[in-house]
Amino acid sequence: MINKIVAIQGNHPSKLNPVTDTSVFLANEIQLNKYKIFYYSPKNLSVIDSKIVADGFYIEFNYDKKKFFKILKKQKLDLTKCKFILIRQDPPFNLEYISTTYILEKIKKKVKIINDPTSIRNISEKLYSIKYLKFMPQTIFTQNINEIKNFFKKNDKVILKPIHSYGGNDIHLLRKFDSKFVKKFIKKHEYIICQKFLSKINKGDKRVFLINGKIVGSISRIPKKGSFLSNLSKGAKPIKTKLTKIEKKISKLVAKDLKRDNIFFAGIDFIDQKLNGDINVTSPTGLKTFYDLSKINLAKVFWKELKA
Repeated sequence: MINKIVAIQGNHPSKLNPVTDTSVFLANEIQLNKYKIFYYSPKNLSVIDSKIVADGFYIEFNYDKKKFFKILKKQKLDLTKCKFILIRQDPPFNLEYISTTYILEKIKKKVKIINDPTSIRNISEKLYSIKYLKFMPQTIFTQNINEIKNFFKKNDKVILKPIHSYGGNDIHLLRKFDSKFVKKFIKKHEYIICQKFLSKINKGDKRVFLINGKIVGSISRIPKKGSFLSNLSKGAKPIKTKLTKIEKKISKLVAKDLKRDNIFFAGIDFIDQKLNGDINVTSPTGLKTFYDLSKINLAKVFWKELKA
């Protein structure tokens, strides 16, 4: 008999919002298939006596209850006893994150790990998009102040983004070159992205969900009034959407590349039919929101594709 355990490496459940959280949504679905959920945080992953073990707990999720999770039993578990492991902690993509990928890599031939630890270590969510620059707004990746100054001369409004941030954090819209601010920004983040600002962000961006090399759905996210950030965590409002021919064509291309690079689940974003350069592979989100809007359950698709 297959050991029906799914381990989730993630932030503590008390920090999750069940209304929008994709990890809870995925766990809830596989629970219905009689799988047990084992939960642990990255700091509790260890190599002991040549075994990859995690200090964590078995957990049960329930959307109908006010407290949406119940910790059943604390345990130290040899992770090769699992059928699947989901890497689901929030970025930042830091040394702790990288270390866990090296550890989990040792057992990926024995347990299916999503996304593949080697692949997420090799794929920078922002730098991966270098190969798609022709589908993006004018974009440079640099920490050279003169290159940024030149970029400003060609573009009147510029978005600055750190390469290793997430969730719309530390993103700035600059209407003119400010040497002092940019120097400070580079000192804090080192490599950054400078991107031509697309004013149609006020109509929303589109998040496209890719599972196993296929486009499976999309939502649009409208920034709140006065904001240019389309992240739901920054107060954007999700609505139903359809992809244009151009967006479908680009999405298929990215999906094919990601599948070849062993990425099973990803999210990509468009603004005004242009890729914004965020290729979300470390902990893609939005499946629960998509379900609430469309009543289409992509968690079913996720597990069906994974078991296949």
